[in-house]
Amino acid sequence: MNYPRALRVAEAIKEDVCYIISMLKDPRVGIITVMGVKVSADLKNATVFISSLDCSKKEEILGILDNAKGYIRTELGKKLRLKYLPELSFKWDESVERGIKISRIIQSVKKAEDDKENNK
Repeated sequence: MNYPRALRVAEAIKEDVCYIISMLKDPRVGIITVMGVKVSADLKNATVFISSLDCSKKEEILGILDNAKGYIRTELGKKLRLKYLPELSFKWDESVERGIKISRIIQSVKKAEDDKENNK
């Protein structure tokens, strides 16, 4: 069930976490995109979905963010006016990788159809 307040809080967390992550001084992180935030109905837990152009470092990036979770949550608390700040968890967003895979499949099918028509 989508609660309007939970959606507003999720959007605020997304914007602020995006800014806080961009200010991290760890060069291993690279460029990270915050794809979305899902907040529980009671606003006690928030899952931050992230993505990066360098998918090979997925586990390393998630580990760095888990280690910086306390700092991120502290900075988030300074920006948001909430009675209880949600616990953060970070997960990799697979949608970009799935989209690329589907795009490649469609291109290969289209190429196969074009080759089939050219052979007639």
